[in-house]
This record gives sequence, structure tokens and C-alpha cells, in this order.
Amino acid sequence: MNQVGTLKMKSRKDKSKHSALTPVRCIRGVICLVVLILTAFVMLVFLGFISAVVLRLFSIHYSRRVTSMVFASWLALWPLLFEKINKTRVIFSGETVLTKERVLLFANHRTEVDWMYIWDLALRKGSLGYIKYVLKRSLMKLPIFGWAFHILEFIPVQRKWDLDEPIMHQMLSTLQDPRDSLWLAIFPEGTDFTEQKCIRGQKYAAEHGLPILKNVLLPKTKGFFACMEKLRISLDAVLDVTIGYKPCCPSFLDNVFGLNPSEVHIHIRHLSVGDIPSSEDEVGSWLMNTFRLKDELLSEFYSTGHFPNEGTEEELCTMKCLVNLVGVLAITSICTFLTFFSSLWIIKLYVLLVCVYLAFATKYNYRPPIFSHLCKCFRNPNMKQARD
Repeated sequence: MNQVGTLKMKSRKDKSKHSALTPVRCIRGVICLVVLILTAFVMLVFLGFISAVVLRLFSIHYSRRVTSMVFASWLALWPLLFEKINKTRVIFSGETVLTKERVLLFANHRTEVDWMYIWDLALRKGSLGYIKYVLKRSLMKLPIFGWAFHILEFIPVQRKWDLDEPIMHQMLSTLQDPRDSLWLAIFPEGTDFTEQKCIRGQKYAAEHGLPILKNVLLPKTKGFFACMEKLRISLDAVLDVTIGYKPCCPSFLDNVFGLNPSEVHIHIRHLSVGDIPSSEDEVGSWLMNTFRLKDELLSEFYSTGHFPNEGTEEELCTMKCLVNLVGVLAITSICTFLTFFSSLWIIKLYVLLVCVYLAFATKYNYRPPIFSHLCKCFRNPNMKQARD
């Protein structure tokens, strides 16, 4: 059977493996989604604004540290949903990831929620609050979640390099401080895998003498190279992550309602920065060969049902997850009461003004300058002119 026929048969087979949406799953999923949205709003308005905006006026480094602690507690709710509520098994394999490393992480983009499962790895490594993504700019328009992406300094791109290059270089230049913990995740394929995209990619590869890939798309080099070029001297490692799902790839709503997947397999290669070439052409060849190896690894996964060398990470501690959940819910309850039921009008005004600011800052990718920089500019007009 040819590759097109194989892909179509696999797609039909996967669709038949979804779990049924029972009333219990539906009610549970709606409750979880409401909790996630409400807690996100409260953490953003009452804590995130202070840590990521007000504190940033005095120190970017300490602002990031506090912001990471605040949002790590909220982001940890997602692995709780996946692993404890939905009972999805997240199985890690390959090489062990060290804690307290500044890393650039790149992965295959199998579905729209791959990036969420990277939180499960970051949580185990104590780096959940420091993770940042290169993601589609359209996702910044999501209500509330888009504000969170901005506060956490995700890098928005439009997948047009002439537009993305200045934004990426500007934001990457602010992530070079080795004192700041960092997990920067990028998906070199540029979009999630679909049958149609794979067929188009195979046709392009055949015409240009490139590897014919069945389980991943052809990677794009420029974004990955820009990350390496800007961050190379401040990185400790590069993580090559390959993600596979059983029985089939989930959507966002599959995750919310616990319909799919039953297992998520995450394979990790821990690379030293010196393993990555320095020139753009060499990086392009290296990345293409790496995705060829990913394709072979995924073929083996679909054949055997697992990646080699499983069991590199332990399961999440249920008690820690519950303590974190209680803490987040307590803060959310208090702040919600003060907002809607308190007679203090100043709190309602504060919430309104913060919402206006976050909407503006997210739309225009705005971050306030540091007071010390402003003072230097005022004391030295020539410096201000040079900066302009």
C-alpha cells in the first residue's frame, strides 16, 4: 500500500478509538475548564500584574523569579488534570534531564496540544514557571490565556520570517541573562501534523532531494537557528523531544473531557550546546537529519507501542498536586469574593484597569521599561538619542 493510503487508513482507525463523551465526563470537563479559566484570571490580575509589571519596573531578574513562582502554581493544574483526573499515563524515556538548566527544547508537533504535555516534564524538573514557547501570534488573541502568554513572555510569530525576525531577535535578546532560569520550547515544523500537510511535504521533499518523512513534517531552520544564535553562550543544554500518543492524537477538548489520549510517550535526547553547528547552513542540515531520526523513532513507536529506555521520570506526587490545588483555589476564592461581593470599589477599579492594561500590552507586545534605564536616559540625553 502506498504512503497516502497508509495515512488515510491510520486516520480512520485513530478516529474510531476516541472514548465516549459520557455525562460524567462532560460535567467534569466543564467544571475543570471553568476552574482553569477563573484561576488564570485571578492569578493574572491579582498576582501576575504585580510580579510581571510592577516589580519589572525595578528588576527584570526578580520580576521573572516571582512571576515563575506565581504561574508555576497555576500551570501545575494542567498536569493534575491530565495525569490525576483524566488518568492519562505520561511515560518518559530516553535520557534524564537535569534540574536547574537553561535549555532550548525542540519537539515534533503532532497535534495542537503537544506543548501542554511539555509542562508535565517541566513540572518534574522544577522549571514549570520558567517555560516559554515560540507560538502562533493568533493564540495571543485567546481571552485570558493570551494575557498569560504575554506575561510569561511567550514569543509570538506569524510564520513569515520577514515579520517574525525582528520580534524574535528583540525578545531573544532579553532572555540572555544566565541568572534567569529558562526553558524555551520551539516546534521547528511550524505547524501541527496533518495527513494533507504530510503529503504536501513528501511531494516537496521528492522534488528537492530531501528525506521522505512519514510521521513528521519537514523542519524549518530560521527560527531554531535564531534561538541558537542569540542564546548559545547562555544555554546549558538542548533537549530533543519526540512525542507520541496512544491510542491516537488528542485535541484540546479531548484533554478537557478526558476522551483521549490514554498514554503520552515523551522521548528525550539531552544534547550539549557544542553538538549543534554554528552556521545556518550546517544547522539546517543537522536539523533535517535530526527530524529524519525522529521519523524513524516514531515509526518504531507506532510499531512497538513504546520508545526505548522507558521509565526515566517518576509519577507526580498526588499529595503535592492536591496541596497546590487547594492553595490556588483558596487564593481564587478570596480574590473573587473581594471583586464581586466586597463593597470596596477600589478593588473593582483595580481589576478593570488591570484588564485594560493586559489587553493593550498583549495586543501590542508592550512591556514597561525599567526605572533605572529611564533615569539614565533623562540624565544623559545623548544616550536616549543613541537608543532611539
